[in-house]
Amino acid sequence: MAQASASVNIPVSPDQVWQLVGGFSSLPDWLPFIAKSVPDEGGRVRHLTTQDGAQISERLLSFDDQARTYTYSITQGPFPVTHYQATLKVTADGDQGARVDWSGTFTPDGISDAQAEALFLDVYEGGLKALKGNF
Repeated sequence: MAQASASVNIPVSPDQVWQLVGGFSSLPDWLPFIAKSVPDEGGRVRHLTTQDGAQISERLLSFDDQARTYTYSITQGPFPVTHYQATLKVTADGDQGARVDWSGTFTPDGISDAQAEALFLDVYEGGLKALKGNF
């Protein structure tokens, strides 16, 4: 099983960051390459469309508003991996700041662990950089 993780510190409160990222269907609000998110099954599934038209479906596995974290899996998508599971978490970083961690595990399918890890590291780092740009 391969894995990737990235984090970013943002100089606003964790609650402010969570308000933007905490909604399971809120990706288009902060992640530039996601053009559309359509909730399904009462919000437990999100059907994403990327800027280039790719389709991704993800299922919410756990959600904790108090701890500001959620875990999800990819059920359908263009990625060369299986058994994908990721967690997004917002925590306090000092007096006024927030730390956002985005990590995932997955099984590469037709590519090496290193290639799969680089793919998702790029997604996580690019997404967190974009998130920070909102503040």
